[in-house]
Amino acid sequence: MGDRGNGPGPHDTLGLRAAPRRLPAPLPLWRTAVTPDEWERAARNAHGAHGRLVSLWGSDRAAEQGGPAVSAAYALDSGLAWLQLSLDAETPRYMALSPLFPSAGRMERATFDLLGFTAEGAGDRRPWLRHAAWPEDYFPLRIGSAPPAQDTTESDERYPFVVVAGDGVHEIPVGPVHAGIIEPGHFRFSVVGEKVLRLEERLGYTHKGIEKRFESMPLHEGYRLAGRVSGDATVAYAWAYCMAVESLAACEIPPRADWLRALMLERERVANHLGDLGALGNDAAFAFGLAQFSRLREDWLRLNHAAFGHRLLMDRIVPGGVAADLAGAEAARIARQCEQIEREVRTLRSIYDEHAGLQDRFMTTGCVTPELAARLGLCGLAGRASGIARDLRADYVPRPYRELGVRAMSQQGGDVAARVAVRFDELFESLRLIRIIAAQLPAGPAAMEPGPAAPNGAGAGWVESWRGEVLVTIELDAAGAIRRCHCHDPSWQNWPLLEHAVIGNIVPDFPLINKSFNLSYSGHDL
Repeated sequence: MGDRGNGPGPHDTLGLRAAPRRLPAPLPLWRTAVTPDEWERAARNAHGAHGRLVSLWGSDRAAEQGGPAVSAAYALDSGLAWLQLSLDAETPRYMALSPLFPSAGRMERATFDLLGFTAEGAGDRRPWLRHAAWPEDYFPLRIGSAPPAQDTTESDERYPFVVVAGDGVHEIPVGPVHAGIIEPGHFRFSVVGEKVLRLEERLGYTHKGIEKRFESMPLHEGYRLAGRVSGDATVAYAWAYCMAVESLAACEIPPRADWLRALMLERERVANHLGDLGALGNDAAFAFGLAQFSRLREDWLRLNHAAFGHRLLMDRIVPGGVAADLAGAEAARIARQCEQIEREVRTLRSIYDEHAGLQDRFMTTGCVTPELAARLGLCGLAGRASGIARDLRADYVPRPYRELGVRAMSQQGGDVAARVAVRFDELFESLRLIRIIAAQLPAGPAAMEPGPAAPNGAGAGWVESWRGEVLVTIELDAAGAIRRCHCHDPSWQNWPLLEHAVIGNIVPDFPLINKSFNLSYSGHDL
């Protein structure tokens, strides 16, 4: 992959008349306003250049600040290009991106539910987040919108699932309430016997109004809410939020803070991979794997608490640096733990690889081909298991990864076995990175005061979480307060691919396929 960001600028790739402004951030992030013609041309050029749509979202602005606008963020060889198109206040419409980038479909539907912005040319306009929680003509993120006085009716809850007809076809509805503590999501299977012909998801049940809540928070305190968007990626979200704040303040944090953030991010990655590897064994009736990986994960989280004061590292990353420094004795303890964990996981991997029952369940199950993954925008860990070898840490080499030499892991199989293999490979790579950080952690302060942010400014943060790339963008109003904070989880791209991965498999394999992706409900249903 190498260090990207040194080729043609985004305006060359996207066909923009003027070069976007580069944001002061450790990654190559660019932002610009575009015309309707440029919006359409940029989408077609990004698609033609094999760029990826990272996110699409809307924001309402006062008339003096340009009025309502829709934004799109594209990942290009030169970096991330954030394009913003102003819309007509009376009839806010824009060209849909979903015909070119299928992953945009649900984002367009969510943008309409929250703001009433219409994507012209979109094939699917069913509500996505609304769930009868508010009337059709109420848009929660509109400026000055007040909660509706009237109640919604039972008829508002009816959702037009796609019906599959034919001899022997029947439906199996699963959820939205599930056994255990899993978050709510509805899965509608169309099957013949046990073979799945089609799966349709309906999510949005955990919509919490997070993006609206950001509007009432002080800029330098929003990291706490960002870290709770998806609790298993709290480090990644907090880092992305703080990166956006630091971009707004044009400040460069101390090197020690960068290295400590990377240490926490890699520890978060290892904790999740340990948990998933155990759960995947359990879903294939191998309880021994669950017991062993659960034991290792518990030891890992206990050292998180001893070293940084929190098992999941929540609220440890703050604007300007980190809230918890690392003592020399704890750094040595972390290095020793990495050696011990690696020895045990290598033994467990050999057991997984040689266990005929596990491999029978893993191999060829839930397959997503590299071609389908590229066409539909599969990203993150699941994308790397389908040959999409993209990783922000290796592609653009932000601080401190340029000193660490991170290696992006990938597989070609695209099945559960490939997603398991990527987890093992990434776990070993993270253990290697953690040992380097513990041994070479720079001296100096671990935090600084980022300073004030300019009014009407915009900042962005982009971080490779264990699940995939997390994007946080912040726009300020004329008083310097948060006007819009958008948090994007890679699950937006990957949930639709789960529908494809299960086709042709049997219904009992769905829990295993689902766990092999392990997507976020909470990060998706803001």
